[in-house]
Amino acid sequence: MDSMAAATKVRAASQPRFIQHKKEAFWYYRFLSIIYDRVIDPGFWTAEMREEALEPASLNSRDLIVADVGGGTGFNTLGIVKHVDAKNVTILDQSPHQLAKAKKKEELKECTILLGDAEELPLSTDSLDRYISAGSIEYWPDPQRGIKEAYRVLRKGGKACIIGPVYPTYWLSRFFADLWMLFPKEEEYIDWFTKAGFVDVQIKRIGPKWYRGVRRHGLVIGCSVTAIKPDSGDSPLQLGPKSEDGSENVNPFVFLVRFLLGSIASAYYLLVPFYLWIKNLIVPKGLPL
Repeated sequence: MDSMAAATKVRAASQPRFIQHKKEAFWYYRFLSIIYDRVIDPGFWTAEMREEALEPASLNSRDLIVADVGGGTGFNTLGIVKHVDAKNVTILDQSPHQLAKAKKKEELKECTILLGDAEELPLSTDSLDRYISAGSIEYWPDPQRGIKEAYRVLRKGGKACIIGPVYPTYWLSRFFADLWMLFPKEEEYIDWFTKAGFVDVQIKRIGPKWYRGVRRHGLVIGCSVTAIKPDSGDSPLQLGPKSEDGSENVNPFVFLVRFLLGSIASAYYLLVPFYLWIKNLIVPKGLPL
């Protein structure tokens, strides 16, 4: 792919995505980390889903060098260290509160834990065999920049695996998704990876079993996207300055309004898994939910 200049569009005016900001996401997870493993994951991101999502990442050697970007409390990393030695795994997140939870997990004691930004990774170029990120892209102000960074840190022939949301088609779910955070469309994932220089981009659809394949409401974790880095070095994609680095001065009132509106919108998606779980119990098997 030829080198290209690109200025990625962070958000449409009609899609405010109030928690798709570094500061809002930081404080959102400051509180969410308290209940994340016990309350949040079971509704969106089960151990069975994790195994399905990691399968395309080709974790086929215990000696692979792996980064779990946006690793948070380490739930996804627990799946990685089943296949890769923990000493070869780096967990990176911008939330110290989430990482504090990861540090307490016995299986992750030998992992390297870094505080950092997915859009500006504190990792060397051509240093990883696998780049994995689950449940993180939705909070990146500039997802194209984050995927460009994934390309940079991988070695030639290395594989990136991003596990994330999918955009809803049902009108009410679209409304709350656009208020909350980024829910990419499948074609957007493909476009971001391709522009960054990756090849062999593949998408695997995933979801909780009780959804019975329902995707109209979108999914907080709905697909596993993988791609291969074909050449050494940085991505051929050229981008301008970062849209956010977390150090900007923000009007406290504006911050509070965005944070509260985004948090309220997220509550809708706490109800969706429960709603579909109830429907799964009521609607006879073989019939659509």
